[in-house]
Amino acid sequence: MSFKCPTADQRFILDHVANLAELGVEPDIADAVVEGAAAFAEGELAPLNRVGDTKGARWDNGRVIMPDGFKAAYDAFVEGGWMTLSAPERWGGQGLPLVLSAALMDSLNGANLAFALCPMLSVGAIEALEQHGSDELKQRYLAKIVSGEWPATMNLTEPQAGSDVGALATRAEASGDGSFRITGTKIFITFGEHDLADNIVHLVLARTQGAPGGTKGISLFLVPKILPGGTANDLRCVSIEHKAGIHASPTCVMSYGDHGGATGWLVGDEMAGMRAMFTMMNNARLNVALQGVGIAEAATQRAVAYALDRKQGRRGADVAVIADHPDVRRMLLRMRALTTAARSLTYYAFAQADRGRSGDRAAALRCDVLTPLAKAWATDIGCEVASLGVQVHGGMGYVEETGAAQHWRDARIAPIYEGTNGIQAADLVTRKLDLDGGAAFDELLADIRATAAHPALVGLADAVEVAAVSYRQSPPDDRLAGSVPFLNMTAVLTAGWLLERQAAIPGASELLSAKRAATDYFLSAIVPEALGQAAAAALGADPLYAVPAGALA
Repeated sequence: MSFKCPTADQRFILDHVANLAELGVEPDIADAVVEGAAAFAEGELAPLNRVGDTKGARWDNGRVIMPDGFKAAYDAFVEGGWMTLSAPERWGGQGLPLVLSAALMDSLNGANLAFALCPMLSVGAIEALEQHGSDELKQRYLAKIVSGEWPATMNLTEPQAGSDVGALATRAEASGDGSFRITGTKIFITFGEHDLADNIVHLVLARTQGAPGGTKGISLFLVPKILPGGTANDLRCVSIEHKAGIHASPTCVMSYGDHGGATGWLVGDEMAGMRAMFTMMNNARLNVALQGVGIAEAATQRAVAYALDRKQGRRGADVAVIADHPDVRRMLLRMRALTTAARSLTYYAFAQADRGRSGDRAAALRCDVLTPLAKAWATDIGCEVASLGVQVHGGMGYVEETGAAQHWRDARIAPIYEGTNGIQAADLVTRKLDLDGGAAFDELLADIRATAAHPALVGLADAVEVAAVSYRQSPPDDRLAGSVPFLNMTAVLTAGWLLERQAAIPGASELLSAKRAATDYFLSAIVPEALGQAAAAALGADPLYAVPAGALA
């Protein structure tokens, strides 16, 4: 199967959900970006997806060697200016809205998720340096990162810390010349080492001397692989992980300071590292949502192609293809409905981020509310749709040669990294629900209520509001106990509202017919499923602790 970027759906959502015209983008510019990104993704990246999965990145005595073709594809990516799309113009960027970069990343993810992870992290690093870096660091590094010549990484996790960032042990000692010596080990560092570029810019969390424990004592440092004078920094890749999927994305164990300390420079204020890192993290979380969208798109296309070709059984007097069978049609329609719904929700969140960048405080707050919804729900959708894709293929889906299993394996990491989906749900009920005194969440709900027409959608809005009111009066553990179903309900509500708006656009076309069919299925089948989670959202903590954890063994 040849992957085809969903350009028609992307443009429709950009116009009718993101309202691209309001962001000052002319249609011909949007067309050029979407079509150009599709040509690059289909021509350069999709052909490498299989070799990336079967060959993978290879570690050799501290070096990481990428599969054949990846270096040439990355060079073409840089030469095409794709890294510059939404970056600030003063550093060589094009200054286009983030939501256009979202369409680009959507296509890259569908074509080759492992490759797309490299530029994804650079996008967040640009934003973190732009907002928090010193003028000297910006002048030295931003243009190179913006061009793509020097990719960037994010170094948080350590062996003993996991999601508890405050437990990190990496140290930073002042050198007396404005730099710091960094010592410590980081794990799960995506593209921490590779041969796609001559230099790699690492953003590393560490604790300075005398800093308190926990997250309050953490600072952020820029630590390049190659120092400004051209010498190698004191850092190395100790190993790479052997993973279930995304085999061409090297997940590195990084050691800093084996020979006295890696040289790094403070990004932002000392002991303000989490604020700077969350600038990068929030960008990454929305981009991870797009990974769920891209994988769902690829899995859907592969399943549809197989279902239209595979003959089995009869319809009337004719031999049937499996797409003629009702349950297969149900799965295919569910895959398409979930994919376009996740794309709509994620693009909507990016568009709110764009408006927030322009000074719209309400939009910025809405983006804050939407971020955990998009990250968690869209990545769960990626897993569900990829699993359905295997099911559509039947036994052949479990055979690697069909490619369906790769989508399933690649998708599974997205609900885990950049904050597990349970952490996203906790963020929603402990922080975002009460953001701006509760107004940010309530205004989203009010906007949905103002136009939602389908009875199931209205009923789900009622259930979300009841749960939200209850949570605001509940102790933290009770909120957390129901947080995942509450997030799912809210995400389905928001996505269903966005789909309903799109289906109401006047006109007649093949795209609109498909959109309306997907919307009807979503509102009739998926929204009621979400409404059925209301009891779980209201469960409270007591039943979860009724049985001691040891008794579950």
